[in-house]
Amino acid sequence: MRLARAIHFDESDQRVFASPARTGEWCISGGFEFSDWTEADLTGKPRQAFANGWFGLETFGRVTFVAVTEATQVEIDALTDALAAHFVTYYGAPSIEAARPVAMEEVRHMAELCDDHAPNTLLTVARELTPSGVREAFRVIEPREAGLDQFAIHGSPDG
Repeated sequence: MRLARAIHFDESDQRVFASPARTGEWCISGGFEFSDWTEADLTGKPRQAFANGWFGLETFGRVTFVAVTEATQVEIDALTDALAAHFVTYYGAPSIEAARPVAMEEVRHMAELCDDHAPNTLLTVARELTPSGVREAFRVIEPREAGLDQFAIHGSPDG
């Protein structure tokens, strides 16, 4: 199964998100965080998180880009448990057991987004408020389009 990890090309996420995700942490869309938001909530750094932030499953911070990669079932189970605990702690779910199916659905949704893409494919998310709630759209940047080699450092420290 494939999921996605946070990736940074520069320091901009450190400045635009109140709580930036850590490079390499597993991410999901995280649109649930905005389910009861209104236009009045869309200011400053929260607006940036709403507009295009993926949700990190370790720091619960936000990131602009994620890269598709393979995930093991052990990792998926641990991520689901961590998200269920987050739902209890921050969203008032009555128990981890009650929150686990919702967390599992969030992780499954991300896996569906990633499964059709090759490893290292970049994904972005864009959200907007509509009369019926939050609408999410996803953009795919294939590895050959991403030009990842321009960001990689090649060679050895010895020259």
